[in-house]
Amino acid sequence: MAKAPLFFIHGMWSTPKVWDWLRERYESRGHPVYAPALPFHDAKAGDVPDPLLATTGIRDYVDALLAAGRDVGESPIIVGHSMGGMLAQKLAEQQGARGLALLSPAPTAQTSSLAISSLRTLLGVTTGRSWWRSPTLIDEMRARWGIFNNVPEEDIREALSELVWDSGRVLFQISMPFADRERSTDVDYSRLDMPALVLVGDEDRITPVATARRTARKLTGDVDYVELEGVGHWVFHDPVRERVARELDKLIDRTG
Repeated sequence: MAKAPLFFIHGMWSTPKVWDWLRERYESRGHPVYAPALPFHDAKAGDVPDPLLATTGIRDYVDALLAAGRDVGESPIIVGHSMGGMLAQKLAEQQGARGLALLSPAPTAQTSSLAISSLRTLLGVTTGRSWWRSPTLIDEMRARWGIFNNVPEEDIREALSELVWDSGRVLFQISMPFADRERSTDVDYSRLDMPALVLVGDEDRITPVATARRTARKLTGDVDYVELEGVGHWVFHDPVRERVARELDKLIDRTG
């Protein structure tokens, strides 16, 4: 029997490279794997940001994912990390999904919560002049504190070297849904009734546990909720990624 396709969505300031280890793992097991780059994220660290990033919004990201999803054929298991977790919900809402895995998910309009740790992490970005209509890039100090806490130094250095520019408009739409006239992060949770996994580190500082818990409660299908002790936002290093993979394996088994 054909293995379920997996459709991976990376997060803010990231690229599809974050999925390399999981991609190889599941391709070796016979799963078709798709990990598209969001618009303007097929870039290298240090590249000058595309000016169009300044006006790119969540709708543009979702449209790009819908287009990429047409290559998949059958309904996939959608896996998203951070902002990719929010986008995964938007994508599944519109096209359906065999299963849904939300890793350290960013909030939708319905799951948003105020956390001092999130504000501290984003302070250097959101104090920039007209940041909401400019490309953005988190600085090393705040990335280390809010994204890469509890990650080995060697992995931190590698991850820092791969960060790319992202959209200030998208960050605004996620962080201030009450001010977004487009209601870009609204999700109809009655449509998200597929088997799901919500996974978060209990020391996540940028997308805190409260957001993940609210997300798990909003989903309307069979949900496995997992908190990883001693883990922050970043889940792409050993031994954390092995634990993530085990939970993904369980979701794959549940989807048949």
